[in-house]
Amino acid sequence: MERTIVLYPSPGMGHLISMVELGKFILRHHRSFSITILTMPPPFRSGSTLHYIAHISATVPSITFHHLPAVSLDLDAFPSVEAILFEALDRHNPHVLHALETVSASSTVSAFIIDFFCTTALPIAAKLGIPTYYFLTSGAHFTSLLLHLPEIDRTTTQSFKDMKNTLLDVPGVPPVLATDMVRPLLDRTSSDYRNFLNVSDHMPDSAGILINTFESLEPRPLAAIREGKCNNAGRAPPIFCVGPLLAAQDRDTAGEHSCLKWLDKQPSKSVVYICFGSLGLVSASQLKEIAEGLERSGHRFLWVVRSPPPEDKSKMFLPPPEPDLDALLPPGFVDRTRERGMVVKVWAPQVAVLSHAAVGGFVTHCGWNSALEAVWEGVPMATWPLYAEQHFNRVVMVEGLGVAVGVEEGEGGLVAAEEVERGVRELMEGVSVRKVLEDKRKEARAAMEEGGESVAAMGKLIDLWKS
Repeated sequence: MERTIVLYPSPGMGHLISMVELGKFILRHHRSFSITILTMPPPFRSGSTLHYIAHISATVPSITFHHLPAVSLDLDAFPSVEAILFEALDRHNPHVLHALETVSASSTVSAFIIDFFCTTALPIAAKLGIPTYYFLTSGAHFTSLLLHLPEIDRTTTQSFKDMKNTLLDVPGVPPVLATDMVRPLLDRTSSDYRNFLNVSDHMPDSAGILINTFESLEPRPLAAIREGKCNNAGRAPPIFCVGPLLAAQDRDTAGEHSCLKWLDKQPSKSVVYICFGSLGLVSASQLKEIAEGLERSGHRFLWVVRSPPPEDKSKMFLPPPEPDLDALLPPGFVDRTRERGMVVKVWAPQVAVLSHAAVGGFVTHCGWNSALEAVWEGVPMATWPLYAEQHFNRVVMVEGLGVAVGVEEGEGGLVAAEEVERGVRELMEGVSVRKVLEDKRKEARAAMEEGGESVAAMGKLIDLWKS
């Protein structure tokens, strides 16, 4: 009977792409398996995944998508995006059970790999006798934090948001201010905190944890996890570094976007690229500060601009309208900077941009996929976190990995034009971070080559799944 690996990502393009890349990585080196990916419609704005899924289905026939039915949710009844995700995934459990039973009827399910948001599906697979693994789309530092969270919870009583100037000690992780903790964890009384704590409690019960990283990028947290330092019981499932898993995107797949043609005309490593991910939005006042800071920096730039968050909270889960640059940016900014800057509305082909010889720096929201894309291309970063685990990632990227410089927020979270200017200058004119990235770029590529550390880790997993 055919052997199948079932993957279960949480909704949203970023998590889906990472899971697909994991499936492709398995197939690239071990074609004896087929891959089935369980998908559900995103419950909030994140862009349609249908076109992407159709493309993968047409180009990678060994990957099959099993579409779970939609569940009805009143989005306004939930306090956060994370709360919506956890609830939607919990309600999908009966459909997950049916899907696993359906796949098992025609093939042997050798492993069930879940996103950490999908933790409530863990006992479903256990009842069916299917070994279940977690796939962390963030890094080993974040994995260490998740495994250590029950210990932090046991030894503290306040919410992180109230523990100002308190440094948290997470094994293998640089000291982290409590207020820089993962955003859903800031309020100890919230459902998000309880949901994350539930994830942390159950991760040691899995058959193993796959992480989208490579050994030489994050050795300290990986050692701490493997030595059992991350929780009081010393329980640590096997850890497998299988990254960096990144979606390929070159000039052919990106299309002839106007920004790529513009980059072709710029000197090598002269352009700073500014983008806050697929969901990151900043206020109208912040957009003006960014514009002023970029203009004052004197550096060439490529800036992806989106409309600010809506004031009407009922519209927060709708796609934002196309930005009106004349209204949002300082008068005359686009014309004054036309010779050395380009403003792109809504989206740019990020992987193709970061791989372009003209790009010398990246102002990022600190999403892990974006960070890995920059490491892969050896592009230094400046950190500008907005949500989720991004404030935690900032500490990791600056203090732990040395691949980024920090951009500091002022009162009310606003980054002033002077700080934008300073951050861009430090990013584009500094040397130490650039040297670190040159080394990490080589190590990342070596990890994914035949005989590399991530390929070897996948080989160990395959041996387990075949036994």
